[in-house]
Amino acid sequence: MSDLSLTTSRTIAASQKAVFDAWLDPAMLRQFMRPGPGMTTPSAKNDPREGGRFDLVMRAGDDDLPHAGTYLEIDPHNRIVFTWESPYSAEDSTVTLNFEPDGEGTKVTLNHVRFMNEESRDNHMGGWTAILEALGETLLEAA
Repeated sequence: MSDLSLTTSRTIAASQKAVFDAWLDPAMLRQFMRPGPGMTTPSAKNDPREGGRFDLVMRAGDDDLPHAGTYLEIDPHNRIVFTWESPYSAEDSTVTLNFEPDGEGTKVTLNHVRFMNEESRDNHMGGWTAILEALGETLLEAA
């Protein structure tokens, strides 16, 4: 197992509360958890509390890709930390989301630690970047 990590950020034209809340709302997760072109998330369930779990099914063509995790920290409107369990993740893989005001919007900084190899890290960087972009689009459409 490797201690490789990635960090990506994006400023989203929405309030800190709206951006934070989107990460804990299954209906919103189904809309923006799109890590690649043509991918969808037909199923999202969660128990948004520390120690609670989430389960997502991302779909690429005819392939269903299960993803899950446990919420380790939920600091309303500021920070969410969760484990990341997927067919492509290393054991003890963790994602931290930080939310902070940035002008008229909210800067989201995502840090993901522990990958099996550099290729997995690089693929996740592309996926998380696409997800943050889709989150911005989803919140803009919802406004």
